[in-house]
Amino acid sequence: MQEYTAPGEVPLPDDANLLQPLQEHAKATPTKPLLAYRQGDEFIDVSASEFLDTVERLARGLIGLGVQPGDRVALMSATRIEWTYVDYAILAAGGVTVPIYDTSSAEQVEWIISDSGAVAAVFENDDLKAAFDEVASKLPECKHTFVIDNDGVEELAKHGDPVQPQQVAARISNIGPEDLATIIYTSGTTGRPKGCMLTHGNLRWDLLQCKDIISEMVGPDDRQLLFLPLAHSFAKILMLVSVEIGAKVGFATSAQHLVEEMPLFKPTFLSAVPRIFEKVYNGARQKATADGKGKIFDKAADTAIAWSEAKERGKVPFLLGLKHALFNKLVYSKLRALFGGELRLANSGGGPLGARLTHFFNGIGLQIYEGYGLTETSPVLTLNRSDAWKIGSVGKPIPGTTIRIAEDGEILAKGGQIFQGYYNNEQATKETIDADGWFHTGDIGELDSEGFVRITGRKKELIVTAGGKNVAPAVLEDRLRAHALISQAVVVGDNKPFIAALITLDEEQGLPAWAELQGKPGRKASELADDPDLLKEIQGAVDAANQAVSQAESIRKWEILPEDFTIDGGELTPTLKVKRNVVHGRYADEIERLYA
Repeated sequence: MQEYTAPGEVPLPDDANLLQPLQEHAKATPTKPLLAYRQGDEFIDVSASEFLDTVERLARGLIGLGVQPGDRVALMSATRIEWTYVDYAILAAGGVTVPIYDTSSAEQVEWIISDSGAVAAVFENDDLKAAFDEVASKLPECKHTFVIDNDGVEELAKHGDPVQPQQVAARISNIGPEDLATIIYTSGTTGRPKGCMLTHGNLRWDLLQCKDIISEMVGPDDRQLLFLPLAHSFAKILMLVSVEIGAKVGFATSAQHLVEEMPLFKPTFLSAVPRIFEKVYNGARQKATADGKGKIFDKAADTAIAWSEAKERGKVPFLLGLKHALFNKLVYSKLRALFGGELRLANSGGGPLGARLTHFFNGIGLQIYEGYGLTETSPVLTLNRSDAWKIGSVGKPIPGTTIRIAEDGEILAKGGQIFQGYYNNEQATKETIDADGWFHTGDIGELDSEGFVRITGRKKELIVTAGGKNVAPAVLEDRLRAHALISQAVVVGDNKPFIAALITLDEEQGLPAWAELQGKPGRKASELADDPDLLKEIQGAVDAANQAVSQAESIRKWEILPEDFTIDGGELTPTLKVKRNVVHGRYADEIERLYA
């Protein structure tokens, strides 16, 4: 059994709540921009005082509706500035925010609003409101609804006309660390979502530890472009930590507009899930290949990786340094320009980012710091940072956090960020937090002598072959997704004689570019499933992935699926994680065919 406790815990004030940082900025630096939203071809700043004024107006509206301290209010919207206004307003009224993904079905909306007992709900648009309308008759407690795109924010604010500002101030002053701030229903890859209860103390404690260790990396003059779903704890903490620090948050209109909006906003730091960084790399490589510069790009990529690895070892050979400087002018500077030209660092979370990709981005001048956590841990447990960075790891525990590796390899955790349990689900809480107070993450990992954590797989996702071999699919899947043609990969083989894989192709970037080069333009994955050139290319990717594992763990057979996984199709969560149970059920025939 291994265990490591990070020193230097920042104490949580007895009266701590999530509104305090915003109030302090509005008082000390009222004109400082804290938020920004796109209007036309520019981003419009919102000052600290304007931010707080809007929050207080909306909080008065909630109080005017009759929302009491502790009442739950649902919020269903894509990431946009109004999401943050409403979220903070719910907190300011003493309420509890219940976020709902904008991709949720009517059945999921019904479950979350019903289980949480939400008394009001705010929707982004009529389409999302329609999902609620389907099940509204079953939700009599949710008496008030507003639609952002139909002037719902102003409509909500008008309900506060009779409410005095002092009432909001009183509500905020009465909020303490033990008060519930949010119930986040885990998107989950299996089963019905469970509501994670996070208090003001959980989140603020996590923020204070994070602020302490990243203060040398990110400061009040920095700018973050936010596009991840705010219904997820990862984006939630990114928003909160920016307010804690006083950095500016720009709201991207969508992930699809990032390429267009990064040069407009010029972020200095950015956070994303691994798939976004994979797509940036694969897209750049495909474009270079299409322009006849594929070999130059590959040499530049290999040089960037070698330079980063040498830098990590402590010494860059002279000739490698010269090659790196040359490619910096020819290639890397152009890649950095894609991010707006001023991006210094990035954070990757929500899943493992391969060491090779991390070295590549470090080599072109963009440091990507991986972290680790779950919704149940507010969410940060570990972080890499400038003075403690080990590529391939998810960093060391944040101050005051203890990480233990159980005998079966599961990662256990203790700290002020551990949630209060699952709402209305005591049994699930007992299964997750043991009698000694250890939170069981469900992840398998390793802890080195310096305290760095490595994730090697999911406990529930471990595949046990018919021969008794334990296989962590993430190692193989990460390698496969690194190939430009491959979008998703699901490794299978539980109770089977060998390991196999289901593969989907990237029909947005990778496949069209490859098909064009092969003289087969416009053809879809379903039309190319038996194409010998494509099969040879994918086999090469499988062979490369197999190099990372033993022969017993290697992929023996594979099949290309006719279409990619999507959120709307139900195979992906909103944070782009594969729902294995859905894939296994939907493609049961294909899996059986692999073992026929």
